[in-house]
Amino acid sequence: QVQLVESGGGLVQPGGSLRLSCAASGINFSINIMGWYRQAPGKQRELVADITSGGRTNYADSVKGRFTISRDNAKNTVYLQMNSLKPEDTAVYYCNTTPRPRSWGQGTQVTVSS
Repeated sequence: QVQLVESGGGLVQPGGSLRLSCAASGINFSINIMGWYRQAPGKQRELVADITSGGRTNYADSVKGRFTISRDNAKNTVYLQMNSLKPEDTAVYYCNTTPRPRSWGQGTQVTVSS
């Protein structure tokens, strides 16, 4: 059974930083491309960053230069370092495999507001 547990969200002022973590179980983590997705109120879920098993990364244009995705295959964990946060980054953030997501975890809320 796939289990994805996201953590690290919170309330932060514009320009601030947060580091999200996602612990995965029930999948062969080390061979999967892992992604961070987000869903803002009233909007569709979107992929913001992904990382291959070998560490190659891709980013959505909206977060490029501000967010950094990384992974620790020994810990079955993927991270998202978010810097220079903007109000438009406010969303629930999820991790999952990509391009074919499994069942979704509960996500972690990120709110960027002064």
